[in-house]
Amino acid sequence: MEITLASREQDGFSITEVTGEVDVYTAPQLDEALSAIVEGGNNKLIVDLSGVEFLDSTGLGVLVKALKRVRENDGSLAVVATTDRISKVFRITGLDAAIGLHGSVDEAVGA
Repeated sequence: MEITLASREQDGFSITEVTGEVDVYTAPQLDEALSAIVEGGNNKLIVDLSGVEFLDSTGLGVLVKALKRVRENDGSLAVVATTDRISKVFRITGLDAAIGLHGSVDEAVGA
């Protein structure tokens, strides 16, 4: 199981594009990447999960941890989820109420 991460900046947001499967084996890589961004001073995060095929509770935990970190610094976290499989995980757990879900990066930036 592999995960690919790519980060870029857009309109003051740090965007992390994730592809592959986010599970107990790969979630630490995502956690490390998001932690480094926040520690680097950017508290406006967008995590693009449009290339993610599978997301488990460990991956959700990483996103909740990132949300707590950015909120401590008056920041924000948004998620791009283009498949019903991924967005359903957020709805079932109720995390869609805490983390904004968007259909594209541009939509998330504009929100």
